[in-house]
Amino acid sequence: MNIEAQKKIVFLGATGAVGSVVLTRVLSFSQVVKVLCLGRKKIDVKTPKSNFKSEIIDIHNPNTYAELIHGFNTAICTLGVGEPSKVTKDEFVAIDKTAVLEFANVCKLQGVKHFQLLGSVAVDSNSRNFYLRTKGELIEELIRLNFERLSIFQPSMIITPKNRYGLLQALTLKFWPKLDFILQGQLRKYRGIKVEILGNSIANNTLTNRSGLEYLKYDDFLALQK
Repeated sequence: MNIEAQKKIVFLGATGAVGSVVLTRVLSFSQVVKVLCLGRKKIDVKTPKSNFKSEIIDIHNPNTYAELIHGFNTAICTLGVGEPSKVTKDEFVAIDKTAVLEFANVCKLQGVKHFQLLGSVAVDSNSRNFYLRTKGELIEELIRLNFERLSIFQPSMIITPKNRYGLLQALTLKFWPKLDFILQGQLRKYRGIKVEILGNSIANNTLTNRSGLEYLKYDDFLALQK
């Protein structure tokens, strides 16, 4: 792994299932000298870290955090609605697209070089599916910001240890992993990924030294564990 020294990370969305795994991992890296978590509530880490800070912000108002993002070279965004079907389309857009894009704009203006986004497999700005279309539009906007490096993580079903959203997720968590034998070749990107593997791969990717636009899918997550 080609490693670049002294990572300073600003993080939006660290309280979710994936985000919490990412945060734990990046705080373990000696190369990460500063981590700032922004969100709607304070984050307490189990082991106090001198390089860690958590700030309460309004995710819908960049003015509440713009001045905090100074001197960071890496941004991670895992912000998103847990159950899109439980909110209105406007609410979904406000969180999963608008808030993320506003965060990215501030990061770009403040000199962040590497932006990492937790997205989804099969997103497409021309999709008939509202969720996939909105996510695709977001990625197109992020590309236009022209970060030195833009990493788009595109998992399919995220397999978590606990059922967070009721019966439908319980069934999905039980049966989705059994589909791996069917999901071969180009369909491998649709395999379910354990949240620990996904979160650790996002964290590990901050230490790799690349440039440009990269889309990361199932096999990339596994490779980043090595």
